[in-house]
Formats: sequence, structure tokens, C-alpha cells
Amino acid sequence: METLLPLLGYVVVSACTPGPNNLMVLTSGANFGVVRTLPLIAGIAAGFPVMIVAVGLGLGFVFDAYPAVHTILKYATFAYLLWLPWKIATAKRPDVASADARPVTFLQAAAFQWVNPKGWAMSIGALALFTTANGNKVIQVGVIALLFGLVCLPNGIAWALFGRGIAGFLADDRRRQWFNIGMAVLLVVSVTPTLFE
Repeated sequence: METLLPLLGYVVVSACTPGPNNLMVLTSGANFGVVRTLPLIAGIAAGFPVMIVAVGLGLGFVFDAYPAVHTILKYATFAYLLWLPWKIATAKRPDVASADARPVTFLQAAAFQWVNPKGWAMSIGALALFTTANGNKVIQVGVIALLFGLVCLPNGIAWALFGRGIAGFLADDRRRQWFNIGMAVLLVVSVTPTLFE
């Protein structure tokens, strides 16, 4: 219990700062609005805690026993995080009325957590800082996962609202193109330190 307040501070700060999840939500909010971005937000809020539980209750041992798995995941993440910013930077104005135009889905957002280097750094950091060897590991990991899930929902809505708020500014195609390029660059910059740790 004595670590609950520091843990909450860690969760809020790490979840609310710019990173791949928040930048995707911001971009989706700007392009599609808040309501159509809710599945993306829910996917993050569900997928990230699942990853924390998996890492906290055993996946870390797999990485220790088989370092090649970690290396493969790292390079897969790097490849995906080159492709994703490229797609953002080159995205045209979405025809939001079109059936083909849709934001990231719940399942896509949940699956993205497994290749999100900031997410890996946040979860491993939380588990290293806020679990103890003599404590109940299931309860400790469960509390960490629950707090992240709870914070991800309002945080995602706030980022989507910010995106929606700047949508009028982005009505101009040139400004939208520069915005998309800027978001792509920020996405790469936000994950670069964790890729090379």
C-alpha cells in the first residue's frame, strides 16, 4: 500500500506523455473524431494491461531463457515502427464518410501493444520498481495492470479531444500534410531511445 501513490504517479506520467499510443489517438481524433476513435482507445486500455500481466507473470522468464526471442521482437518492432510513421506521413485526407476510411480497430490497437517499445519500457519499469520478491506477485502485477488500464481510458479520450480540437486547423490539405509528417517524426523520436537501450 505504501507504494500505491508513487505507482499511480508513475502510471499517470508514463501513460500521458507523448508516445506511439497517444500519437495514434491524437491523429485518429483529428481525422475521425472522438466517437470513431473510442475502439482504438479501448484497445489500448485492454491490450496494455494484458501485456503487463503476461510480462509480469512469466514472459520475462522466457526472455531471460531465450534472449533471441527478445532480439527478434526488437527488430520486428523496429520494422513496424518504420512502416507506421511512413503510413502516417503519407496519409491523404480520409474520406470519413467512405466505408474504407476507418481508424485503428480495437483488436489492432490491442495487438499493437506487443510491438510498442514505449509500452515495453513502461511495463518493465513498473514491474521492476513496484513489485517485491516477497510480495504476492499476482496481486502486485494485477494492481499495476489495473491502474494502467484505468488511466488509459481518460488519457486516450483527452488525446482524442485534442486531436478533434485541431481538426479545423487541419482542414487545409497542406497543414494536414505537415501535421501528419510531424506526427510521424514524433512517433519515431518517441520510440528511438527505447529501441536502442
